Amino acid sequence: MPFLLVAAFLITAILYASVGFGGGSTYNALLVLNGTDYRILPMIALVCNIIVVSGGVWRFSRSGHLSLRRLLPFLVTSIPMAWFGGRLLISETAFVGLLGLALLLSGLRLALEKSIVHDSADPAGSQYVSSGIAGAGIGFLSGLVGIGGGIFLAPVLYMMKWGGPRQIAAACSLFILANSLSGLAGQVMKLHGTALLSLALPYWPLPLAVLIGGQAGTWLAGYGLKPGIIKRLTAILILYVAARLLIHWFRLIVNGA
Repeated sequence: MPFLLVAAFLITAILYASVGFGGGSTYNALLVLNGTDYRILPMIALVCNIIVVSGGVWRFSRSGHLSLRRLLPFLVTSIPMAWFGGRLLISETAFVGLLGLALLLSGLRLALEKSIVHDSADPAGSQYVSSGIAGAGIGFLSGLVGIGGGIFLAPVLYMMKWGGPRQIAAACSLFILANSLSGLAGQVMKLHGTALLSLALPYWPLPLAVLIGGQAGTWLAGYGLKPGIIKRLTAILILYVAARLLIHWFRLIVNGA
């Protein structure tokens, strides 16, 4: 296991946990650039996601920023769709391109958001419907590419004026945890009976690295960062990952032509 890969996972966990995310998108990118078989890397990324956001969900719950009832319309539809997406097999080019383009759109949307409105009111009936539709789409895409979906959910919540930065970070943590578990189940079922599952065993240092990094990042999220910084870091991280993935995607297209 390359030391630089382990160190990169550690740093990624710190940064993403500090903004309420798990880091699945960057874990995927790092594994792609490391030459990992793309068929097993979503499974590795989801395991790391679960480890990182579990600490975040616990801390946000204790701080009072987490509201399961308000997030429920998203979870009800996203969880089964994440499982369904995880069951599907796609090509490497489609995998990298889909992830990179989705991250780019999400990062641009969040970066261009000019203001954050603190709104803790319960959603209206029509908003429950739109939340369910958004949850289904995000869940499916997340399961397909092996991430928790927080990077897609955050811009939606900001656009809906769902709450303040810490409320949204808390909601994303729980959303990522639920969909990572569901997506992981789909990924494992897809690879069951093949020799591919054994290829993930040498990557065991990565979950240990994100366990340490996730705890450090969650502490920063709860005590060390101002709300405005959380939003800016979120946009920067998403756009950086999107750029790296799109460059790799372009190379795959050129080489395959």
